[in-house]
Amino acid sequence: MCYVRTAVIAPETKYAKSGDVHIAYRVVGEGPFDLVFTPGWVSHVEYAWEEPSLGPFLRRLASFSRLLILDRRGTGLSDRVARLPTLEERMDDIRAVMDAAGSKRATIFGVSESGPMSVLFAATYPERTRALVLCNTLAKGLRADDYPWGRSGEAAAAFLDHFEANWGTGVTLDLFAQSIAQDPQHRASWARFERLAVSPGGLRVLVGTLAEMDVRAVLPLVQAPTLVLTRAGDKVMLPAEGRFLAEHIPGGRFVELPGDDHFPWTGDTEAVLGEVQEFLTGAREAVESDRVLATVLFTDIVDSTARAAELGDRRWRETLDAHDGAIAREITRFRGRLIKHTGDGALATFDGPARAIESATAIREQMHALGLEIRAGLHTGEVELRGQDVGGIAVHIGARVAASAVPGEIRVSSTVRDLVVGSSLRFAERGAHTLKGVPGEWQLFAVA
Repeated sequence: MCYVRTAVIAPETKYAKSGDVHIAYRVVGEGPFDLVFTPGWVSHVEYAWEEPSLGPFLRRLASFSRLLILDRRGTGLSDRVARLPTLEERMDDIRAVMDAAGSKRATIFGVSESGPMSVLFAATYPERTRALVLCNTLAKGLRADDYPWGRSGEAAAAFLDHFEANWGTGVTLDLFAQSIAQDPQHRASWARFERLAVSPGGLRVLVGTLAEMDVRAVLPLVQAPTLVLTRAGDKVMLPAEGRFLAEHIPGGRFVELPGDDHFPWTGDTEAVLGEVQEFLTGAREAVESDRVLATVLFTDIVDSTARAAELGDRRWRETLDAHDGAIAREITRFRGRLIKHTGDGALATFDGPARAIESATAIREQMHALGLEIRAGLHTGEVELRGQDVGGIAVHIGARVAASAVPGEIRVSSTVRDLVVGSSLRFAERGAHTLKGVPGEWQLFAVA
């Protein structure tokens, strides 16, 4: 499945000059204080807003702050680098962006590999640091006798070799975001994020800096109020590394949250965002969330990559446009709500399972007319409404049911089948299935 294509309204990307290097940045939100988000690993300030896991996380930060995000040198839309950038140079990129954005003083939010850079900035520029937030990060890159949690040099080299060899496939999710690593939509989107952020060779240049990082001597010099967050099951940067930071930063507050994901924008993101917002504002914002019973429909074009190669870029784009238009019409005709197009499919909700099945059947016929074959999956359950998006276990189950369908098939859960008993709809049994991430076995059926 291709990357999620959502309409995102965001300010234009601008550039700040840091020495001879141009640093791409964006300013979003109108909150009462500035917050500089320094992404770990690699980044892309434009695609970040389209990425289905990272985009909502950034929008939430911008809801209570004036958010500054940047691509550090060597990644995203910033200038590429031919040598390892020093920690001082990367720290200066933050200063350059703040100057360009007219920010006198800001909270610095360092994630993962950008944590040491954020620590160095806070210690170097106390007058410009309102507060410091460190999430799933570390003080030193490699293991030492007095720092037993880091990787060995050999393990770090093997880690980098694996990522370089598989870059652009979503490989980072396997280690950094296991909660979504097997989801086709998320993996396709994150694979594109990797490719946009940096090339495999550029990745090796950037990650080489991790081995050199060691800001332990700087920690006692941090004067800003500091929050250190970590997840209990993080295997990339252990909770003990976060505890070390909090113990050596004067007044540092340490919070260990449940979960396994290293990325703070996957897994239980609300736990992370709630802690950050309360630390910076004194209060947590109650997240508006309505739950309703709905039937979830997922569709997906079969062998879309092969079809795209067969048709060529122009004809494939025209076919996708026709696909999107037909899906929108059929969903509307059966009183459904189109949540989003997913590159080569769609997610929609309906207030009745029979109408959802009829819509899926009509979509399948429309796709045949376009020379396309789809698979579809439906499930009925409690859905959480979050603005224009939906969430909850019912959505997850719907996606898994769709993924289990064979080409040309509309597959439904037993819940859907049971709710349309008495209608003219007929089903064929598809047996018991284990849906990844969902407890128990599920009886699935195909619309006859």
